[in-house]
Amino acid sequence: MRAEIIKYPMGALTAEGALIYDENVSGKRPALLMAPNWMGMTNDAMERGRLIAASRYVVFVADMYGAGTRPANFAEAADLANPLRADAVEQRKRIRAAFEAMIAEGQRRTLIDERRAAVGFCFGGGNVLELARDGADIAAAVSNHGDLKTALQARKGAVKAALLVAHGAPDPVAPKVDRDAFEAEMDAAGAKWQMVLFSGVLHAFTDQGADVPEVAAWDEPAARQTYALMHQFLADAFAARL
Repeated sequence: MRAEIIKYPMGALTAEGALIYDENVSGKRPALLMAPNWMGMTNDAMERGRLIAASRYVVFVADMYGAGTRPANFAEAADLANPLRADAVEQRKRIRAAFEAMIAEGQRRTLIDERRAAVGFCFGGGNVLELARDGADIAAAVSNHGDLKTALQARKGAVKAALLVAHGAPDPVAPKVDRDAFEAEMDAAGAKWQMVLFSGVLHAFTDQGADVPEVAAWDEPAARQTYALMHQFLADAFAARL
């Protein structure tokens, strides 16, 4: 599995993402943008990119903070992520910069076809939903235990992507009030969406080692089922079967 570190422009900043693909697979594949959790471009994010890419996709791991800006702990991550959560315009610019870099780099290497989608985890789930709200030309966006509320709601007809949200029912980071607001927003926008809820599952359920009592916890069944749902959802979106 090849992972190339890619520097790309992100407004006034230079970002540093990663293009991940199986170099032994011939032929073009779908391009899948992956937005990591609020810890950003970590080794864990790269490993998740490799896991998702396999032989199916060319994955581009987005950098939302800029090259050299890497939080050392949750407090530093919050200081970086929360201003973007409050500024949807800037958040959308940054995730779109990663999307455009993925297309440019994938096409330059003749790796990707016209199928495009995005997946995100935690803070990254909110990032890919903002990309969808911004009208990006993607077949699907998948948010796993992600941020659901936004500082700038989607306009009617803006969301082109089919949306899948996988969430823990008691998740205190994005609770039921956020789910309800998201549903109302997407219905008003005319978006096509699905939501899968896991009973008793907290935030960050796909993240081993991210446990915080009563807030976040790894859950193997929910993680395993979410990955299976994600791959099927993307396949159906690419085949226009949703």
